[in-house]
Amino acid sequence: MRLTKRQWIQVAVSLIVAIWIFWFLYKDISFDALLFALSQTSLFWFVLSIFVSLIGFWLRAWRWKLLIDAGESQKTKTSRTFWALMIGYLANLLVPRAGEVARCGVLKKTENRQIGMLFGTVILERTIDLLFMVIIIFLAFLLERDLFVRLSGELVSMDSLLEKFTQFLPILIGGVVVLFLFVFLVFQKYKNSGFLKKIRHFLRDLINGVISLKKVDNQLGFWGSSFLIWITYYLTLIFMAWAIPSTASLSLSAMLMVMVMGTIGMVAPVQGGIGTFHALVAFILMAYGLSNEEGKIFAAITHGSQVLVVIFLGLISLGFFFKITAKKESKTS
Repeated sequence: MRLTKRQWIQVAVSLIVAIWIFWFLYKDISFDALLFALSQTSLFWFVLSIFVSLIGFWLRAWRWKLLIDAGESQKTKTSRTFWALMIGYLANLLVPRAGEVARCGVLKKTENRQIGMLFGTVILERTIDLLFMVIIIFLAFLLERDLFVRLSGELVSMDSLLEKFTQFLPILIGGVVVLFLFVFLVFQKYKNSGFLKKIRHFLRDLINGVISLKKVDNQLGFWGSSFLIWITYYLTLIFMAWAIPSTASLSLSAMLMVMVMGTIGMVAPVQGGIGTFHALVAFILMAYGLSNEEGKIFAAITHGSQVLVVIFLGLISLGFFFKITAKKESKTS
């Protein structure tokens, strides 16, 4: 994937922001304190946390395979979607949100799949993940209602947010209408051009990818894996919390709140959630009585371990990708 000059600037800015947030958070944390926390960490629970996260990666790859194969005679190996997924995660560490494009590009080259269809399945995946995320936030609200309401009030003024939304709603509606009319008129004028035909074909493949869910043969497997993916996220955090003495006594509902904040931090448009994940996880842990240092160290160990796993598996996946594409090129030459 080649980036334009503007995109490189955006990448550089997001990386600078991520590094600045990380530095601001950890400038007062000594390296010796981090090393001491690591020395006190239970190796058993730490390794178990990593192992469960690997199961989560594999489940996500298998679920993606179910969507890709829906209604298709050509079947994809889960190992191929797994390598593509890990390359995507590796790309996210370099360019925010580039992983979705990268993993689709990998399967296009290795499996000869339509890029539009692949994007459609990714959009569907993210929509399903958003649905589960909303359910988890609601569950966390039920279990930790008092803390949730207090922290939400500190972070966001709901009255102010509602007032601004009402104020700008007419402008938003008008903008959507104008955009729709503009796209419609352009389409009518240039509908027979080769460029628009390519766009139509891409959009057709995209829509086919999005609606592939109803064509999935193994519906139980799809929804079951979607549920288990979030269970693995939760267990990864719980086992990591049990591994570190300062967080070992936290309740299961408290760790659910940590997962919610960590997930929100990972969604932020910075490389691999660097800085934002650490800030939000440390923030919620301090609300449960941990010190500033303990919260930040837990976030650093949790995020750092996952980053190392992604780098390790991502580089191995790149090796498989280059090997597969080299074989395909040698056969066609």
